[in-house]
Amino acid sequence: MEKETKNIFIDGSLLITEALVRAGADIFVGYPITPSNRFYSYGQKRFPSFYPAPDEISVLQWMTGAAAAGKIPVTATAFPGLALMVESLNMAYAMELPMVIVVTQRLGPSTGSATIGAQGDLGIVNGIISGFPIPTFCPSNFEDCWTLSQKAVETAVKLRTPVIFLTSKEMVMTSKSFDFNRLKEIKPIKREKVEVNGEYKSYQAGEDLIAPFIDFNTNEHQVRINASMHNEIGRIVKNDESLNISKRLAEKINIRSSELAYYNYKKEDGANKLIVSYGISSLAALDAVKEIKANKQKVSLLIIKTMIPLSEDIYNIIDSYKEVIFVEENLNGQLKELIFGKRNTNNISSVNKFGSMIAPSEIVNQFT
Repeated sequence: MEKETKNIFIDGSLLITEALVRAGADIFVGYPITPSNRFYSYGQKRFPSFYPAPDEISVLQWMTGAAAAGKIPVTATAFPGLALMVESLNMAYAMELPMVIVVTQRLGPSTGSATIGAQGDLGIVNGIISGFPIPTFCPSNFEDCWTLSQKAVETAVKLRTPVIFLTSKEMVMTSKSFDFNRLKEIKPIKREKVEVNGEYKSYQAGEDLIAPFIDFNTNEHQVRINASMHNEIGRIVKNDESLNISKRLAEKINIRSSELAYYNYKKEDGANKLIVSYGISSLAALDAVKEIKANKQKVSLLIIKTMIPLSEDIYNIIDSYKEVIFVEENLNGQLKELIFGKRNTNNISSVNKFGSMIAPSEIVNQFT
């Protein structure tokens, strides 16, 4: 039986907040910054616990302590705040502590413009933990705001890692009528109880490369959490054991690239051209594809939603086309660089925009 329509006036911030809470995130730590202010406002009302921090450095420090105590913390920021969080984010990553950081992109560099959207932070996110992937999801519509938020919490908990939810000013601040009943039910992520015989080793991983997690609230075991190079019990050492633990931080994520992969591939039989986009720009790409097809031209569309790690499926799809056009709202084509590096090839082109959103007509012009 189909659900009745339930249209409500809503924005992406509220959808993401609600989905994160339903998925099990239980504490919001925030410092207000445009264009993530609505997360701060909604977080006060919706999260079981809310802590206003005095600055962004404190935000990540408090989140780290909360995660070590068994909470699933969330914050929302923009590039200036993220820049201040980098050291603490690296610390949480090395400690293998679950948390979700919502990054609302805006025009840079520096403080840029707080009220103009952009897609200029993917390059930063890709290198924010030097040499190591941090799982990064990016919604392309309101449905993604819901489903990918749940996936972000699940990934953070199951892989014991910080996760970035990369969005944009337009996605989270634009309100519109939306059928809430189109969304699937979200159930809280269950944390499996860890059974330990003998000494608990905070960083002793099994074949799945994930170390079982026990928080600081236990009275049964000694729990060590360490951001420096450490052995399986969490003591600072520099040897083969600690090096292998550090390598495992990347391996446990990279080996799950297919499992974590979310994308929308609209294949057109006989098409030689492929448009690749993500986030807010994918809406322009969708409209452009309709217009291109109306002009009796063939084109396929790939919308990427898991930015890091990239699945081999993404490379295989792209490699199957003679011509590829990347559509993204930044100067240098950061998604293109993530996939191909800085090398330019004759069959790869870009539609880039700086300071305003990409219009479908600017994509269509590539086909004339």
